[in-house]
Amino acid sequence: MISFDEPRSETGGLSVSLVVFRPDETLLNCTLASLAAACSELRKSRPNITIEAFIVDNGGIPDLSQMIGVLAELGVVCEIISGHGNVGYGQGHNLAIRRIGGQYHLVLNPDIDVAKDALAKALDFFDAHPHVGLITPRIGDEDGHLQYLCRRYPTLLDLFVRGFLPSSVRRFFARRLARYEMQDVINERDIVWDPPIVSGCFMLFRTSVLKKLAGFDPRYFLYFEDYDLSLRTHEFARVVYAPTVRVLHHGGGAARKGSAHIRMFAASAFKFFNRFGWKWL
Repeated sequence: MISFDEPRSETGGLSVSLVVFRPDETLLNCTLASLAAACSELRKSRPNITIEAFIVDNGGIPDLSQMIGVLAELGVVCEIISGHGNVGYGQGHNLAIRRIGGQYHLVLNPDIDVAKDALAKALDFFDAHPHVGLITPRIGDEDGHLQYLCRRYPTLLDLFVRGFLPSSVRRFFARRLARYEMQDVINERDIVWDPPIVSGCFMLFRTSVLKKLAGFDPRYFLYFEDYDLSLRTHEFARVVYAPTVRVLHHGGGAARKGSAHIRMFAASAFKFFNRFGWKWL
């Protein structure tokens, strides 16, 4: 596991990390704009909260001076971490996690739009439920439909069907995929306690829990690092799906991103199953 620097003492602050590699500049700017709006809303109920944003440059970062200026005007301390090359998604977030010392930390994708009240509602939820260590939100797509990104433990068949078969064939596995995606319990209204696996596109942690976990396992370059971290989180705290916390996700699957992503997906899946146990069918 990664060796962490000596952490600062935990305060009531919030930190956010985004890892970027040749990002879609429009989506990244939308993410930062939505983050700024959510931080502004959060300050209405917590005017003295300290907020830090770490943007980890794994390569190809655009000029973000305008958006960083907007965040700075809201009192958000921004830092760009660069010069390390493309170390992967989890390892990139770990570079930021080494530096954090606040009470909460948000792992955020650069293709997420955060609802204006999302951070305020999430921190209120933490206050009301001190046993919760990780919150996953209601995640919608660009058409407003619910994305089922909470997961039960996968089988190889689940992953293959969901990731690589065309939709015309996937329909024959609809019942199986619905169970894997927890469609029987995930909805727009109900809190769901302890979903086994949650999406890495938005993971809001108590920092104390994240430090115990030593962040992401750097053996995953891309894919399955969130599966791994989710399962390990259950050893220390409760995980919750909180649908009042809302975000919009613009992401896509590995099969639609080309052969290099398929190879990375397969390599990470092998590491994941080797660690947690193989399930075939």
